[in-house]
Amino acid sequence: MAGGFKALKGQGHWPTLFAAFLYFDFSFMVWTMLGPLATEISESLAKVSGFIMDPSQKATLLAIPILSGALLRIVLGFGVDKFGPKKTALAAQAVVISVLFYAYIRGEHITYNELLIVALGLGFAGASFAVALPQAGQWYPPKLQGVVLGIAGAGNIGVVIDFLMAPKIAELWGWQAVFLVGGILSTIIFVMYALMAKDAPREIYTPRPKKISDYLKLLKDKDTWWFSLFYAVSFGGFVGFANYMKVYLMDTYQADMSAFGLEYLNEPNVKVIAGYFGALTIFAGAMLRPVGGAIADKMGGVKSLYIFFGAVTVLALINAFVTLPFWAAIFVLFLIMANLGMANGAVFQLVPQRFGKDIGIMTGIVGAAGGIGGTVLVKTLGWSKEAFNGYSVGFMIFAAIVVVAIVGISMVKTRWRTTWGLQAGGKI
Repeated sequence: MAGGFKALKGQGHWPTLFAAFLYFDFSFMVWTMLGPLATEISESLAKVSGFIMDPSQKATLLAIPILSGALLRIVLGFGVDKFGPKKTALAAQAVVISVLFYAYIRGEHITYNELLIVALGLGFAGASFAVALPQAGQWYPPKLQGVVLGIAGAGNIGVVIDFLMAPKIAELWGWQAVFLVGGILSTIIFVMYALMAKDAPREIYTPRPKKISDYLKLLKDKDTWWFSLFYAVSFGGFVGFANYMKVYLMDTYQADMSAFGLEYLNEPNVKVIAGYFGALTIFAGAMLRPVGGAIADKMGGVKSLYIFFGAVTVLALINAFVTLPFWAAIFVLFLIMANLGMANGAVFQLVPQRFGKDIGIMTGIVGAAGGIGGTVLVKTLGWSKEAFNGYSVGFMIFAAIVVVAIVGISMVKTRWRTTWGLQAGGKI
């Protein structure tokens, strides 16, 4: 990596690369903002307006940003082609800033339906992936794409910041203050991005506008659907659990977290403690994605996915069938998120080898599948809580879907290794 950073010297346009990193990192933080605030918002609605959010409604609120962010990635991808990355990013960021300040201004008097609209608007932040990465990559030659996209795309850490900071800000000044802070930070990033970022000139990068027919052509390829399934499990699992983590911890281990906060941290607010433990588990998945890619480079994407998905299956079933003490549960959740994060890296070790010429479009399609997977997971966990007053069934269903993905890998591995894998240039 150090060599990669050194190679960037004198290449491309570093202000654009830095601006793309800031835009994506803060966007990812805003995108997942509702997750660590769900408990506070639910209590506020009940206190002020008498509206009691049931588990299904809470899951819907948390799922909408994931789903809209997934689908909007494709929309913003077209915007990048037609209007350029910079105009597309500024327009999307303006929507995000608007809904953040709207939520702050409405504050405790906001209704559930208004929150759903805010959640929809936050999806534009999740779709920033489709803008920041192409904008940064267009400035640099193919040999530097790995390090450039690694820098621009290092945004998963934003969700960790959410869980560390949002509950404490909410405790001190109210949950609406988190939206104010998010709005102010997003406005600062908007100005910095407007001043620093530039679209690559045509002598460096000549865009090939994507057409609907390009997407339809790839959707006819069965490998597109296999990769979509694998990413729906890996990234969908990561972002779904990340968004729902605090709700799950509060519902399941509230007394244990309260005791820990009082004994060790001098922190009486259990919602803040839940944020800390949520951040710990999410940190594993956010930071280990490149490790998963490196493991896949060494042993092959197929074998590494067997390992990561196999571990997730076993861990999810343990969580489903065994009543774990608090510390054991945190450890299991940490390992689940770690393996999902590494699986994300492994999937995208394979995708460029299979669809190198269409990687831009495939990133949009597979990324959308990941968001849809996260939406399904959040709704499944909410349904499990509402229908069975617990999460065992939700974890069982998730484990079953991971098993389907493992069976899928077994069905395609021989064909992959004997066809496109022979010329891919990397280990399959």
